Amino acid sequence: MADPNRPVTGYPAAAAPPPNHNGYPSDQPPPPATAYPYAAPPYYNNYPYPDPYAAQRNTFLRRVIAILVASTIITGTILFVIWIVILPRIPEFQVDSLSVSNLNLSNSLITANWDLRFTARNPNKKLTLYYDEIAAAIFYDSLSIADTTVPPFFMDRVNETSQEVSFVASGAYVEKWAFEGMGKERAEKASVRFNVRMVARVSFKAGAWRARRRYLRVYCGDLSVGVALNKSSGNLLGGQRRCRVGL
Repeated sequence: MADPNRPVTGYPAAAAPPPNHNGYPSDQPPPPATAYPYAAPPYYNNYPYPDPYAAQRNTFLRRVIAILVASTIITGTILFVIWIVILPRIPEFQVDSLSVSNLNLSNSLITANWDLRFTARNPNKKLTLYYDEIAAAIFYDSLSIADTTVPPFFMDRVNETSQEVSFVASGAYVEKWAFEGMGKERAEKASVRFNVRMVARVSFKAGAWRARRRYLRVYCGDLSVGVALNKSSGNLLGGQRRCRVGL
């Protein structure tokens, strides 16, 4: 057993190393769990690289828009100049004669034949007209009684042409108000007012320039035909009638 009163000999024990900044001795590494307590945040690039083709695309779009605007303006100007030079006018129509024959009204049925003669006039000095399809109908007020088609025809500049059209109704049903209205007119005025409507598809042409086909609407109203109750035929009263024409 060692004597506690015996002096100690030899080298003294080495002093403990100073602690590091983490509070642990410098010759001992810190525990792994405390070396980096938080993971490093990911790196984000908030400033993307500029698109080297953006300027080219913007320039291309501006050029396309400029070309479209310029084309529209040029086309509109050309059409306006053509319109001013040609000065197109709507054709004119008039009814020369209208006759009815074999008229028979009974039991809300009508049987009759109509013969219409009309004149179409082209007032244009630089445009020719071609009618390739014309539908015509006889009306009493707003009720269609008979219809037909007109053969195609051509009209030169400042020219007029006459056409003859026939309508036939054989036992056609008419509504009560129309049946009674025609009977009343015949009894009171010895006449019946008919209307003629036509829809024509027409082409306008000036030299090599041709406009697209347009539909022409013709209305010839209040065509009084003298036919009393005791007669079955009659003719237009009051002479020629101008018609309303529109596109």
